[in-house]
Amino acid sequence: MRLARLQTPDGPVTGRYEDGHVIADDGSYEVGRDGSLTYPCNPSALYCIGRNFAETLDQMEYDRPEQPAFFIKPPASLLSPDTAITYPDWTDELTYAGELAAVIDQRCRNVSQNEALDVVRGYTIMNDVDALDQPGRTARKAFDGSAPLGPWIETDLDPTGIDVRTTINGEVRQDSNTELMLFDPATVIAFLSRRFTLQPGDVIAFGSPANPGTIEPGDTIEIEYEGVGTLRNTVQTRD
Repeated sequence: MRLARLQTPDGPVTGRYEDGHVIADDGSYEVGRDGSLTYPCNPSALYCIGRNFAETLDQMEYDRPEQPAFFIKPPASLLSPDTAITYPDWTDELTYAGELAAVIDQRCRNVSQNEALDVVRGYTIMNDVDALDQPGRTARKAFDGSAPLGPWIETDLDPTGIDVRTTINGEVRQDSNTELMLFDPATVIAFLSRRFTLQPGDVIAFGSPANPGTIEPGDTIEIEYEGVGTLRNTVQTRD
């Protein structure tokens, strides 16, 4: 099942996504006519894993981490699907990263690895937009609009062994599979839950394959995860 949020003139509506409609408790809403899809949850934080694919380590000449290396994006970083990413005027090197992300379903802490996937509502897609020329991960990754998320939450998904493909203007830039993760989703969720109390709606993104290039104003980014869907955003300059 796909769970989605639709931004309407009267506020967001949450429901089941089917054939271009969001089916909510008070009726059916047509995407495009009644509103547009927005990010599918309201996290208190987005926990992001870096350096989680061997090919990324090779590309960036990083050492293999002994445990998941993470950073946090705030809710202000969220951006809806099909909404333009604004290219900040304080960076000259903006890049992307197509990531599978879990959405937490219940408040939890100290979850075992065997139980970790049981606290997941479902899976969505995040683009970890990164200003590479800035100092430190927070400056690079935690700015407004740096976390496009969506288009919905897929509740019926085994996150192991699924294909990922990212295209820029139709050109394939990332082509990989989640089986190549160094730390699988259950390991990551259990690890983070020993450090943070996870809240319903929180997002955990599991890292990205190698990222061969930057993005420019006018580009269209499409990130597809098998069994989930496609997250699409364009890039624009600041007005």
